[in-house]
Amino acid sequence: MPKMETCFKLDLTCIQERTVAHGVYQTGIFDDHRLHTALQPIYSLAHKRIVGHEGLTRVFDARNNSVSPADLFTRDISDARMIQLDRLTRWLHLQNFKLLNDPLNWLFLNVTSETLAWGREYGPFFKTALDATGIPAHRIVIEVVEHPFENEDHIKDAVECYRELGCLIALDDFGAGHSNFNRIWTLKPDIVKLDRSFLTRADNSQGIRNMLPGIVSLLHQAGALVLMEGVENQDQALLAIGSDVDLVQGFYFGKPFTDLLSPPDRFDQFASLMALYRRETSQTETRFKENILRYHDLFSCAAGRLRDGASMPDACNQLLEDSRVVRCFRLGTNGVQIGKTLIAERHAGFNDQRFKPLEDARSADWFRRHYLRRAIYHPEQIQVTRPYLSITGAHMCITLSMKLTSPSGENVLCCDLMA
Repeated sequence: MPKMETCFKLDLTCIQERTVAHGVYQTGIFDDHRLHTALQPIYSLAHKRIVGHEGLTRVFDARNNSVSPADLFTRDISDARMIQLDRLTRWLHLQNFKLLNDPLNWLFLNVTSETLAWGREYGPFFKTALDATGIPAHRIVIEVVEHPFENEDHIKDAVECYRELGCLIALDDFGAGHSNFNRIWTLKPDIVKLDRSFLTRADNSQGIRNMLPGIVSLLHQAGALVLMEGVENQDQALLAIGSDVDLVQGFYFGKPFTDLLSPPDRFDQFASLMALYRRETSQTETRFKENILRYHDLFSCAAGRLRDGASMPDACNQLLEDSRVVRCFRLGTNGVQIGKTLIAERHAGFNDQRFKPLEDARSADWFRRHYLRRAIYHPEQIQVTRPYLSITGAHMCITLSMKLTSPSGENVLCCDLMA
């Protein structure tokens, strides 16, 4: 495959310059389209300020009508032409980013899959572009656009080229299309951008809302910062905060702007937003505690009967009559279940028969469960879990547990409530 002829010297016709107050503004010409730079701010929730901008392309046709960038970048053109377009847009963003007079923050740049796949074969470009602008590589975040790749190892090698220059690597649109954790393990990105579909789905699904913090936690454990993109309103901003993402981007915090000499006012509502989040979190905690409090007396009563030598059915009889209680069971301090699980009559008929192989838990080992370990560490105190999936019932539940001493020795009483 021959090396392409680049067209990034300032005196060539594919780039046009206009002198402005703080330097030179550049636009690009690709076929009959004019390309402009737009920048969208990216905020750190912890720092409550802008920490970067994403370089976006605004496209206009020969009649100055706006054209969707997606239409331009998905046209059926050769790899060489697509790489040329990709390089042209990155050159423009690098040059125009300097007009912000920002000596600190990141510039996020998208790289097309064609450039990742064949960039080396078409000759070096990016280091030359960085040298020309004087922007150090450590201020550049290269976004690997979500796309199916035939050869992940080839892409990994291409990404390493940018990493060796000193750039950060971001995986874009995680959770959409072909993005998955395998790509996390392969590319080891510094930043993962969660696709906005998470937010749109979470608007209509409590399950998705509950999953988001866990997904963010996994990405953190993989060594990546997490950016939530597409945040468009206050509710989504609160969801992003509650999910523990690090960075946010979207219309709620700031729209893309093309007037680089007069950037729009920065988002200044962090104080009220965080106050609202704290208030809602406190209210949720209060409701949760009030909801659970009524079970403390019932559970304590059952524990007292066990201490006095009562059998499990006799000790838990009153507890199992409550409409929300699903099951009671007892564990040894080694985590092994003692005897069978007691199921509330009202729930016995609703067990999902598809999960019947998991129903009998006699001698099951629950030592991994947090409710057991917490009870062991805090004897004679009732422990309460957050909602989680019960394997024996395949439903969300909350578990109360307490380590106690009965005539048979030390054991842990447990009770599952419907979440």
